[in-house]
Amino acid sequence: MKIILATSNQDKVNEIRGILKGHDIYAQSEILGKFEIIEDGTSFAQNALIKAKTVYEKLCEKGLENEFISLSDDSGISVDALGGKPGIYSARFSGAEATDASNRAKLKTELNALNLHESKAFYTACIAMASKFGCYTTHGFMHGVAIDQERGDNGFGYDFMFIPQGFNKTVGELSPSIKEKISHRYKALQLAKVVLDFLSQKF
Repeated sequence: MKIILATSNQDKVNEIRGILKGHDIYAQSEILGKFEIIEDGTSFAQNALIKAKTVYEKLCEKGLENEFISLSDDSGISVDALGGKPGIYSARFSGAEATDASNRAKLKTELNALNLHESKAFYTACIAMASKFGCYTTHGFMHGVAIDQERGDNGFGYDFMFIPQGFNKTVGELSPSIKEKISHRYKALQLAKVVLDFLSQKF
């Protein structure tokens, strides 16, 4: 059984490969090329399943459903002071042409508009898997504080503006080994390993 990741985000690909060591993992573009997936769900789980199912359908079109399963991640940060925003819109918080940098700038602007330098926040990750044996999801969370400044140079997304609970450094200031152990994606993928082991026995 091989795993194809339903993402074009190379940072996510690298992180998931690092966590799911021992599995034969391919990026979506390596097997299926690049194509757009419309994420119009209203939750992390819905969007993760949309991506996983879309990629699995492409696999079926190529007759690869007996060789691969698809795995997707949908994740983001929810900030208490902003009513849970950006949430599922984390990747495009600052608009259609959003970048990680512009999203962080918007988060800073919105916090400062409320005369805040920080707010309680949490990350959510949903891992979805689609295969000929059905679809499955797992979740992971990381709680902490979002701040209005960027610190550190390790990570991506909002990592430089998020201090995990129990730490005084941002995720961007933590070592990769520490980040891996506490991250929302790591927790969701640890649960996903149980599903992957189950599916491996069926292939």
